[in-house]
Amino acid sequence: MRVKSLNINNLRNISSTQIELDPCLNCFVGDNGAGKTSILEALAVLSKGRSFRSGQITSLIGPENKHFQVVGTVESQSGETHRLGLERGAEYWTARHSGEDVTQISELTCLLPYVLLEPSSHTLVSGPPDGRRKYLDWGVFHVEHEFLTLWRRYNRVLKQRNAALRQSNMMVVESLDPQFTQLGEKLHLARERHAASLNKMLHKKLPVFNETLEGISLSYRKGWSGESLAEAINAANSRDLERGTTGPGPHKADLYLALDGVSAKERLSRGEQKAMTAAMIMAQAQLISEAGENPVLMLDDLSSELDGAHLEKVLKAGLELNVQIWLTGTDLSTAMESCDSSYRMFHVEQGCVKGPVI
Repeated sequence: MRVKSLNINNLRNISSTQIELDPCLNCFVGDNGAGKTSILEALAVLSKGRSFRSGQITSLIGPENKHFQVVGTVESQSGETHRLGLERGAEYWTARHSGEDVTQISELTCLLPYVLLEPSSHTLVSGPPDGRRKYLDWGVFHVEHEFLTLWRRYNRVLKQRNAALRQSNMMVVESLDPQFTQLGEKLHLARERHAASLNKMLHKKLPVFNETLEGISLSYRKGWSGESLAEAINAANSRDLERGTTGPGPHKADLYLALDGVSAKERLSRGEQKAMTAAMIMAQAQLISEAGENPVLMLDDLSSELDGAHLEKVLKAGLELNVQIWLTGTDLSTAMESCDSSYRMFHVEQGCVKGPVI
């Protein structure tokens, strides 16, 4: 999948702009605060309805109206053209796909997959489990098409079970447990399959970024001890009742990253964490591509975190995936010197996008 054009209206400091994109590589250059990341945000919002920077929709709405709009024309791997549009206000959203109303934003997400590497991405290695679960689930969603329904059903039952625990209503808890365990086991198996694929792909990608991390392993921890989820929640019932929340289950799962058997976040330097993260993002992009639609690879402001040599490695690895790349930075001249791909360069200044610049 490749984005052919993107129209943005009233999103952060971008008043109105239309961008015609290169099918391979697109570079957005400008000072800090110019609006470069907002362009990437617009694509993310069009795909999944929310930004990767802030959970507050109101922070995305510019000063000119009470809503923002993003419209994109995309071309699938099979050559089909789709026109996607999203309008969001503080309390509502509407979306369309090729002139038809969309009732689930996930319909847009399927048509517009993306992966993102940005300065804070290293928390994928060093941060809490929630970020790694989201990373894992994003990949499973694009590889196993029934996963979203399963994920939604599990989380709905989990919320109901937690509400019953807070009310000390064990009759309701016990009535929910068979469904909770069945959905939880299925969710676990889908994640476990994808984690195994990620581990294999990671070992292919990691030497590109750091040849010294041969002892790295990625394993999936399911979120409960023992084989049976039913036995785990039964054993935890009194503790769950006391705390008012469900302990065991895939909502507590994690991707465990280790170097020679020791937690990676304890062993790896900041630079090694960045290399590990880049390899994980590229591995995810590869698996999504193999499952169907190529994702857009968004590389945001990496020049502020990586030196020229490492940025060149990331860009080269992205180009080898044969995906469309969106790259931002204050100065990309060094990174582009050795680039033999076609590309378009855009200059971003105070929310205005000029280009492509020759």
